[in-house]
Amino acid sequence: MNENLSGDAREMLDLIDGQQRRVDRGLRIPVVWLYTVWAVAWLVGFLALYFAQLGLFDPVAAGIVFAVLIVGSIVASAVIGSRIGRGVRGDSQFAGTVYGVSWSVCSVAFALLGIGLIAEGMPGDLAGIYFPSAYALMCGTLYLAGAAVWHDRLQLVLGLALLVVGAVAPFLGLGPNLLLMAVAGGVVFGAGALVTLRTLSPQR
Repeated sequence: MNENLSGDAREMLDLIDGQQRRVDRGLRIPVVWLYTVWAVAWLVGFLALYFAQLGLFDPVAAGIVFAVLIVGSIVASAVIGSRIGRGVRGDSQFAGTVYGVSWSVCSVAFALLGIGLIAEGMPGDLAGIYFPSAYALMCGTLYLAGAAVWHDRLQLVLGLALLVVGAVAPFLGLGPNLLLMAVAGGVVFGAGALVTLRTLSPQR
């Protein structure tokens, strides 16, 4: 009888373990897509702006490409984020909601700051340095916040990397700073996608 009870307990633990792995996998797969979407947006978007700066691409078209990619990424993030948070309740739901809203609120705040600086006489070349670095610093800071909330070391590393990129880029001047953003964004977010993909627990 004890052997039967022991066997039932093992089966129950295996069942719970399997369910936990499926839940974990279900939460992590959307994160892979999030990182991938942003990797493509930063790489292609900033390359378009860089080529426009070199005179190899129409500036208006480059601006449209960049805007479409960034707005599309924000929309995709909102949709994927809502799916990740579906079914979550309590403090985790509140933290996730505040964190998600923070991206939109901070984006608008940094944009308004830049527009205000332009209205006060900031030249276009300087604006081309301000906006990329401002958003890199914003993303880095929010990733640090995410790392603190969810105890996620990957977000900690990505956040620190983006902070370094945002702080260093202005010293390169307009043009090279855009190339740095393109390469660094593709590498940082792409690495995040690959690392998250590798941590997915195999299903039994």
